[in-house]
Amino acid sequence: MGRPRKFTRKTLEDAWAAYKADCDSRTVLTHEFSSKNSEFVSAELRRRVTYTIEGFCVFAGLARQDFYATYAEDVRFRDIVTRMREECEVDAREKFETGQIPTQLAGLWMSKYGYTTRQDTSVTGAVPVVISGEEHLED
Repeated sequence: MGRPRKFTRKTLEDAWAAYKADCDSRTVLTHEFSSKNSEFVSAELRRRVTYTIEGFCVFAGLARQDFYATYAEDVRFRDIVTRMREECEVDAREKFETGQIPTQLAGLWMSKYGYTTRQDTSVTGAVPVVISGEEHLED
């Protein structure tokens, strides 16, 4: 039978939109030392944080395991969950490309989406050798 769903298709889409809006407009308190005044200065700034399914689950008050079991595995919600995953990936990539996330963290973040920093240097299979030119060996 299973537990009752917290979201319908529409309310899941609405909750995802609200989560993204929240991520795009977070207010953080920053502290910097002002050499001019010889004191620390605090300011509230707007910062964007990266979208994640895990963050959405916390935002929505839903356990990640329940989210995947209830929504990701249900055919009726599959397109919404797929779009959520894709938007998380695109959001992270955009933040790397625009410098909002340090590039040193790229391997860590993007490995969640199947990317790797490892280069494949091994060659498998037959490699054709092509000899061109009109040089001939003399007997």
